[in-house]
Amino acid sequence: MMFLSNPAPRHWGRLLRSGIVMVLDAALIVAAFFSALWLRFDFQFSSIPARYLHAHLSHIFWWALLCVIVLAATGSYNCIWRYISIRDLRRLLLGHVTLLIPGLLLVILFRIDMPRSYYAIGYLFSVIGSMLLHVSYRFIWDAYAEIVSRHPKSVDRVMIIGAGSAAQTLIREFAANPDLHARVECLIDDSPGKLRMYLEGIRVVGDRDNIISAAKKYNVNRIIFAIPSATPETRRDILNLCSKTKCKIQVLPSVSQLVNEDVSISQLKDVEVQDLLGRAPISVNLEEIYRYIGGKVVMVTGGGGSIGSELCRQIAKSKPKLLVIFDVYENSLYDIQLELQRTNPDLSLIALVGSVRNTARMEDVLSKYQPDILFHAAAHKHVPLMETSPNEAIKNNVLGTYKTAVAAANAGVKKFVLISTDKAVNPTNIMGASKRLCEMVVQMMNRRSKTEFVAVRFGNVLGSNGSVIPLFKKQIAQGGPVTVTHPDIIRYFMTIPEAVSLVLQAGYYAHGGEIFILDMGEPVRIADMARNLIRLSGFEPDVDIKIVYTGLRPGEKLFEELLMKEEGLQNTANHLIHIGKPIEMDDEKFAEQLERLRHACEKESDEIKTIVAEVVPTYHPQK
Repeated sequence: MMFLSNPAPRHWGRLLRSGIVMVLDAALIVAAFFSALWLRFDFQFSSIPARYLHAHLSHIFWWALLCVIVLAATGSYNCIWRYISIRDLRRLLLGHVTLLIPGLLLVILFRIDMPRSYYAIGYLFSVIGSMLLHVSYRFIWDAYAEIVSRHPKSVDRVMIIGAGSAAQTLIREFAANPDLHARVECLIDDSPGKLRMYLEGIRVVGDRDNIISAAKKYNVNRIIFAIPSATPETRRDILNLCSKTKCKIQVLPSVSQLVNEDVSISQLKDVEVQDLLGRAPISVNLEEIYRYIGGKVVMVTGGGGSIGSELCRQIAKSKPKLLVIFDVYENSLYDIQLELQRTNPDLSLIALVGSVRNTARMEDVLSKYQPDILFHAAAHKHVPLMETSPNEAIKNNVLGTYKTAVAAANAGVKKFVLISTDKAVNPTNIMGASKRLCEMVVQMMNRRSKTEFVAVRFGNVLGSNGSVIPLFKKQIAQGGPVTVTHPDIIRYFMTIPEAVSLVLQAGYYAHGGEIFILDMGEPVRIADMARNLIRLSGFEPDVDIKIVYTGLRPGEKLFEELLMKEEGLQNTANHLIHIGKPIEMDDEKFAEQLERLRHACEKESDEIKTIVAEVVPTYHPQK
C-alpha cells in the first residue's frame, strides 16, 4: 500500500511548483507593465498622470490572470523544470505571441487609453521576464548540482572518450542529476581540431595517447567510451589503453545498437572482455532465417544449455509454428521456458524433459510433434571431465546423436543441424573425438535418409557454461591467483548470440551432408584475456592479482583447428560461413564400428579410447 501511495505526493509536488511559477509569472507581468509606465515618464513616479495610473491599476491584474491562463493552455507550465529546454522556451514564446490578439481586443473593447510605448515595452518586459523566470530554476538547480558534486567523497571523477554529440548529452545529464554522483573532469578525442577546445565547459585535454596520464592528472576513477560510431578496431585499441588505468570503464552501445534510440546514461554498460576482442559486428540475413524457420515446428535438444537456450531465443523471434525444447536437466529447461513465455507471450512453446540416450523417448517425442527442423545441441562438452569418463562421452555424444538422428529420419524431419566444435579437428581428447564421430554420423545419415543432415562447427563461445571467463572472474573476486594452463595457449572466441545467428544462417544454406565452419576471427591468447579481465576489475596483473600457469590439462591442445587438412573449403553467401568437403567413408563399416562402440561403452570398457582411435584416424589421444 505504501508503494501505491507514493505517486500522489510527487504529483502534488509538481502541481505546487507549477502553481508557484504561475503566481510569479503574474507578478512579473504586473511589474513589467508598471516598469514600462514608469520608464515612459523618466522613472519619476510623481510625473505619471493620475488617469494613466488609474487605467493601469484597473486592468493589469485581469490582464495578468488572462496571460497565465493562455500560457497554461499552450503547455508552458507542463515541462519538467530541472530539464527545461529550448523546445519548452519556444512553447513559452508561442504563448506570449498568442496573447497579442486578446490583448489588442481588450484595448479596443474597454477603450484603454495608455501611451503606445506602455504596450510595446510592457509586452517586451513580460516576455523577457517570463523566459528568465522559467530558465532560472534550471540555473539554480545546476548551480546546486555543481556545489554537491564538488564534494570529493561523494562523486565519481569521470573522463569521457569522444567529444561529440554523445559526450555532450552525457555531460548535460551528469550536470543536471546530482543524484548520479559523478562529475566530468576531462575529455579525450583524437581529432586535432578539438584539442584544448571546450564542450559544455569541459576541456578536451588530449588524444588516446594521453588517456593514462590524464587519468592520473585529473584523479579520474571512471572512464566512459562515448563514440558509438567507432570501428571495432578503434574501440578495442582505446579500451585496451583504458584498461591500464585501474578505472571503472563503461561504454555506450554501437551505432547499430542505438538505432531509433537517444543516448542516455541508462544505456551505459560495464566493459566486458568481448569488448576488447575488436571483432567487426556479425551480420546475417534475418529475412532468410525468418523465412525458413517462420511457421515451422522447430525442436532444440539441449535447449537449456548455453548454445541451446540462445538458439531458442533467436528461433522464438522467427515466429515458429511451435518450438519444442528438449533437455535432460530440468532446472535450466524451466528457466528458458519461463524466460520465453515472458519475452514472447504469443509463442507456441512446449518444454520436455528427457535424454537423447533414451531411444524410446526420442522416438515418442519426434513422432508426436514431427518437427520440420531439429537443432541438436545436447552434448557433454567439458574436455577434462570427459577424459576421466570417456564412456559417458561416447554414450551421450555419439550414441545420443545417432539415436536422435535415426528417430528424426523416421519421423520425417526435413532438416537436422548438429552443433559441433573445433575440437573435432585432429582431436587429442575424447570429447573432440566424440564430436568428430557425431559429424560422421550426420554425414552417413544424410546418405541413408531423405532428411538433410548437416553439422556446424565453431570454437569457444564467451560466457558459456564451463568457459574460462566465469572461472577467471571467480578467481579475481577471491583475490587470485588466476590460473592459466599455458602462457602460449590460444583459442578462437565468439559471443553466444553471434555463433547462434551464424548457426541459423548455416541451417538456411544447408542442402545435406555439409560441415559448415564458422569464421571465428583472430585467435586470442588466453593469458592476454586473463590480464585484460584483471585490469577491467581494477587490478594490476602479476602485482595485485597473480597469474599462475598450471600446465595443459588432459586432452588439451595449445591451439584448436577449424578445418581438417583433407576437407578443402568452399565459400557461402556469408563470408563468415564456409563449407568443409565431406570425407569419404564406408557407411556399412562405420555402422558396424558404431555398434562396437555401443557394446564397449555399455560394458564400461577401459579400451574405449583405443577403439575410438581406430574409427577416427586423426584422433591421437595423449599419453
